[in-house]
Amino acid sequence: MAARLGPAAPGPGAPEAEVLRRFRSFAASALRRGNEGAAPALDGLHGNERRTAAVLDSWAEAAALVAGAEGEALRGALSPLLQRFRTSLRQTSPQRRSKGAPRARRRAVIAAIDRVADIFLALEAHTGHIVDANPAAGSMLGVARDALLGVDAMSFVPEEHRGSWWSELDAMSEGAEPRRFTSSLQDTGGCRIRVECSLTCFATRDRTLALVLARPR
Repeated sequence: MAARLGPAAPGPGAPEAEVLRRFRSFAASALRRGNEGAAPALDGLHGNERRTAAVLDSWAEAAALVAGAEGEALRGALSPLLQRFRTSLRQTSPQRRSKGAPRARRRAVIAAIDRVADIFLALEAHTGHIVDANPAAGSMLGVARDALLGVDAMSFVPEEHRGSWWSELDAMSEGAEPRRFTSSLQDTGGCRIRVECSLTCFATRDRTLALVLARPR
């Protein structure tokens, strides 16, 4: 799975890693003992719902590839278990219970960003962690879009360019003016993508986001 997700793979102590451990235990029990009706153990689990789903899907796909000739059979057996586990996790999430339905205007903005062909990333300006991304970002960086959430964006920047990225983020935060610069990103396989970037500040009372639009050259 680490080969599929690269820098986006969850660390041993990450919330998504614990969710994955619980799913593996649930799936192993269901497949070995035939107790598909047993409820998964979800007490105390936390983590971003979208990122968790992407990590689970990546693990299931990696498991099917490792299974070789039995891969299709394993993929078919895991699919309903994944669906039931995700549904149970969603229903027990306190965040989901309290948030309610998203506003129509917000859905429209998200849909528009998802149609952009260039890389879009929303970053925590002071940490560089990815808060949101569009499908083009996932496709170009070689990892499922939702698996990028919470990941350090600098892990997709070549080491020699990270200093200039931080300088641009700092300048944007201090001046709140849009920034433009040329740099590089790298995908999970280490292939570099030369990009023209624009940074726009989006600040609320709680945090400051850097909205990054990166166009491959």
